[in-house]
Amino acid sequence: MAHKPFPKPLSIRRLLGPSYILLALGLGSGEVILWPYLTSNYGLGIAWGALLGITFQFFLNMEIERYALLKGESVFIGLANRWKWAPYWFAISTFIGFGIPGIIAASAEVFAHLIGADDFKWTAIFFLLAIGLVLSLGQTVYGILEKTTKTIIYVAVPFIFILAIIIATKMDWIELFQGLGGVGKGYRWLPEGISFAAFFAAFAYSGAGGNLNLTQSIYIKEKGYGMGKYAQKIEGLFRGSIGKQKIKLTGETFAMTESNLKNFRSWWRRINLEHLMIFWFFGGLAMLLLMLLSYATTYGLPSNVEGIKFVINEGLIVGQQFGSAIGTLFLLAVSIMLFQTQLGVMDSTSRIMAENVAIKKTQFDGEQRVPLSRIYYIFLWAQIFLGITLFLFNIKEPRTLIILGAVINAFTMFVHVGMVNWMNHKTLPKQVQAALWRKIIILIVFLFFGAFSAYTIYQYLFCGLLPMIPCVV
Repeated sequence: MAHKPFPKPLSIRRLLGPSYILLALGLGSGEVILWPYLTSNYGLGIAWGALLGITFQFFLNMEIERYALLKGESVFIGLANRWKWAPYWFAISTFIGFGIPGIIAASAEVFAHLIGADDFKWTAIFFLLAIGLVLSLGQTVYGILEKTTKTIIYVAVPFIFILAIIIATKMDWIELFQGLGGVGKGYRWLPEGISFAAFFAAFAYSGAGGNLNLTQSIYIKEKGYGMGKYAQKIEGLFRGSIGKQKIKLTGETFAMTESNLKNFRSWWRRINLEHLMIFWFFGGLAMLLLMLLSYATTYGLPSNVEGIKFVINEGLIVGQQFGSAIGTLFLLAVSIMLFQTQLGVMDSTSRIMAENVAIKKTQFDGEQRVPLSRIYYIFLWAQIFLGITLFLFNIKEPRTLIILGAVINAFTMFVHVGMVNWMNHKTLPKQVQAALWRKIIILIVFLFFGAFSAYTIYQYLFCGLLPMIPCVV
């Protein structure tokens, strides 16, 4: 295969994009729902978990980006080359983990409350169909997703942050900073009686979570990072070539010359900075301020334990302090952020499943190019119809659906952290591999998710068999 030159790095401003999408994937699950829900019931002593969770995800995301930056292809290509069964695993685990429509159910419940609708399942069904149309009508899927995500983050997120800063008292801020050190009201690290599954779910969704982290490699390829400059993009569904467009999945290679390595190192510094600013800093700030707002408005209310009632309570209390119009705007912003998260999740999961099915197709028939766009839309609409079916059977309680999906996805994170980093260690040239200190951090992340997964599985399947281990589910 002929080598191609490693492209010169883009400016930081032109790099912005993929991290916004990954950040938005977490806004509707961990940031808006799970961490604020736990805070409304147990206080801010668990804030350390949110910060640790997103820090873990920063490092694992960067190793995913490392592969795509160097190869100009998604990590799924490399994983399939090392483990032939990998495409089956990623397609099936993604559909099981994210086919559960908890996030859009939460968006619909909040919106239905605003318009006075009695049954939010019809709103949820309408929202799912709207997502399908939004992702199908763009010239390229990535382009419309990035524009939509940036708009919502720039408008809705600052509005909620300002509310948190205005409403929180000095004592609330003190308790938040104490919580970063694991100090809560009457407990250290974890309060008595907390649902371990809910905490683990929130920890896994401190950022994106599950197989969604792996789509960072697809997004930076489509954005044109590094060797991704030579990759093709997925076209919109209603463009004339949708049935004909065939995409080459594999990337390009470059020679290990000093010039190419210099360009890689420059890229690496810039994408680390971009991801640190957008994903880690703004993502962490989002979680902490939304937890602070939840604590300042709803902590200790008995109805908080009922589904996502705490969100409605937040809106009512904001309305009492600033007027009903502001309370309504708050709930509308929450609903929009949740909708945007589901939009991003649908796109990411469809990309994951489509790419892995396409990989197996190339392995079976030997073709180098596949109709990736067509496969993408099959999976997109399959997820939409699954969600509609569940809603029609009244399987719709948002918090339960989100926690169930998050626990499944936490286990998939344990699997893919190990696979991706073993692949990078074995396949990437030593000159461009992770530094030793990064490898140690990734090993800690791997062991952490493994221990969490094992304990959660015990809690659900074997609780009571080992009396020395408490059963808190």
